[in-house]
Amino acid sequence: MTDADITTATADWHAWQESWDRQQEWYLPDREERFRIMLDMVEALVGTAPRVLDLACGTGSITARLLARFPDATSTGVDLDPALLAIAEGTFAGDERVRLVTADLKDPDWPAELPYDSYDAVLTATALHWLHREPLADLYGRVAGLVRAGGVFMNADHMIDETTPRINAAERAQRHARMDQAKRDGILGWAEWWQLAAEDPVLAEPTARRYEIYGEHADGDMPSARWHARVLREKGFGEARPVWCSPSDTLLLAVK
Repeated sequence: MTDADITTATADWHAWQESWDRQQEWYLPDREERFRIMLDMVEALVGTAPRVLDLACGTGSITARLLARFPDATSTGVDLDPALLAIAEGTFAGDERVRLVTADLKDPDWPAELPYDSYDAVLTATALHWLHREPLADLYGRVAGLVRAGGVFMNADHMIDETTPRINAAERAQRHARMDQAKRDGILGWAEWWQLAAEDPVLAEPTARRYEIYGEHADGDMPSARWHARVLREKGFGEARPVWCSPSDTLLLAVK
């Protein structure tokens, strides 16, 4: 099924998940490799039956890969986006291993909405760059309170090293040239994907609510991996460092 066909299958959550993956891979061609390393580190540090918090879970991309690899895992997905949560709810309906929670991560009381007080692992990807540094640092403090001793937090996201401007500019130019070619080949970008969602009879209403919450896109920060590691240690993690990176993206791991 192509992206253009999705509106004829309004409850085909698998098709919506695949479409979301294609749209995300337009930005992040190494996305699956990043997820693989994330789950490698989960297995190495907390085992194959972890209790996981999928932070800013979106459609549940991390949860889907977690459960496919570790059938004995459980996942709590938390997000505020009603459209992406609708896809997650449709995808995981009836799966007792998954709980989905609607909460605003900028609200200091959001952890009270969770079904558990602690988690073996808190995982997030391509989401927290929507936050500026101060609220992100506050969020890291709350995450530290949710991770058990010996547990892990991983954030895979854009982390820009401002000390290498020429490298950054060259990488960005090459990446955008590749994205432009992919778009000419028919891949949906961010705006086109959301337009498709807005036209779907099932997703139109939650998509409209989503735009009321976020607008076109949030204007957050992309501090360096060094900043993330330093703040995570300040907030209560014992160790923190990158365990994978591409020219524009980093997977940062912190251990409580």
